[in-house]
Amino acid sequence: MSSVAVIDYGMGNLHSIAKALQHAAPEVDVCVVADKKSILAADRVVFPGVGAMRDCMHALQDAELNEVILQVAATKPLLGVCLGMQALLTHSAENAGVACLNLIPGKVVHFADDLCDAQGVRLKIPHMGWNKVQQHSHPLWQDIPQDSRFYFVHSYFAQVDDAAAVAGTTEYPDAFACALSKDNVFATQFHPEKSQTVGLQLLQNFLRWDGQS
Repeated sequence: MSSVAVIDYGMGNLHSIAKALQHAAPEVDVCVVADKKSILAADRVVFPGVGAMRDCMHALQDAELNEVILQVAATKPLLGVCLGMQALLTHSAENAGVACLNLIPGKVVHFADDLCDAQGVRLKIPHMGWNKVQQHSHPLWQDIPQDSRFYFVHSYFAQVDDAAAVAGTTEYPDAFACALSKDNVFATQFHPEKSQTVGLQLLQNFLRWDGQS
């Protein structure tokens, strides 16, 4: 039986994503774990997260999981979700500036306070709710229609140094990277566990993915 470890470092709705993973592939052993040995023993790893970046990085450091995540990314499929995606970049502007894992070169920045749609209507921050995703070619989009809607909740977004790392974009109102990929890593700003059928399909694709493609 294949296995997937959901990293428990004290941040994120772990029950929600673990339940969604189990629903997506009942034959897979889903474990919510905090110890390095269990994380490294799993066939695949999910790095979730909600909340503030400073708290996230402090929690990872306290649990000595920084290097574990980098090791996982080099050896097996890793899925980052929401704050877990942002933490993979080099630096975040949140909390007056926080150094991140630097797995995918780039920065995390705040949406402008004066965003307006095409009709001039002020857009709310955080960006919250359903929005279309424009996919770039990647195995994790298999059987998911182009422009499918996924569920977002965030005030910061990713700006990567290499456009090749962008696996999907969303408009609010301008296009921004909402999915990233690099070798064994796929990461989403949106929450697949809250995105109904298409989210479950993405999780199912991840649980079948061998990485590096």
